[in-house]
Amino acid sequence: MDVIINGCRLNVEVFGPEDGPVLIAHHGGGGIGSLAEPKATFGPLADRFRVIVFDARGCGLSEGIPPYSHAQWAADVDGLRQWAGADKIVVAGGSYGGFIALEYALAYPEHVSAIILRDTSSDSSDDELAFEFARNQDRVEINWDNFNRYWTGNIRDDADLKACWAEMIPLYDFEYDKEKSDAAVEAGIYRHEAHNWCFQHNSPNYDLKPRLPSVVAPTLVTVGRSDWVTPLSSSETIARLIPNAELVIF
Repeated sequence: MDVIINGCRLNVEVFGPEDGPVLIAHHGGGGIGSLAEPKATFGPLADRFRVIVFDARGCGLSEGIPPYSHAQWAADVDGLRQWAGADKIVVAGGSYGGFIALEYALAYPEHVSAIILRDTSSDSSDDELAFEFARNQDRVEINWDNFNRYWTGNIRDDADLKACWAEMIPLYDFEYDKEKSDAAVEAGIYRHEAHNWCFQHNSPNYDLKPRLPSVVAPTLVTVGRSDWVTPLSSSETIARLIPNAELVIF
């Protein structure tokens, strides 16, 4: 359904009991992500929770009205909370969506009952670890000009974003299946303006570590041991700094 949040039309889906506690999950991949990812990840919790997933502004099928900043995306989460009529929510997110979940928890602590994180980080310091993995792997041959343009937010248009993503998506598979990877690329929705904003404006200043000890909500931090782009060490840092956090490694 379409919902107007903070003056922007967002594509929203809701699952679970109407009287259940509300869980709002933010997708990863600003500009390449959509609600399909948190729907698959957090949708099974709809047996207990009122699960709300959505395409962030500038992503998926939602309207593209900048800014695509962390502060605006967190404000949109709070707008969805108000739309849902919830005083407190469980806020969830994976990868880039975890950035926004943490930003929300810090900006709106009075409205957070709990936090669920999947394969994410609290700053940009793990970028070099990820790039080192990309340099040393032999699964796929990397076009380094495209790789660097992707991670610095210098994508030319939506088609260019799709092409660059198609080159890198094999890095994300624990067991690479070309057919499945190709299908995932074709199923994606590509919005280069939001993507570029993430890496030109958001990532260079992203560092929440000094503020994480102030988070009081219980926090579940989950991570895959072989995650390349948000390494295990990133989740260990989050779990160490948030006082009431539990780390689960898959």
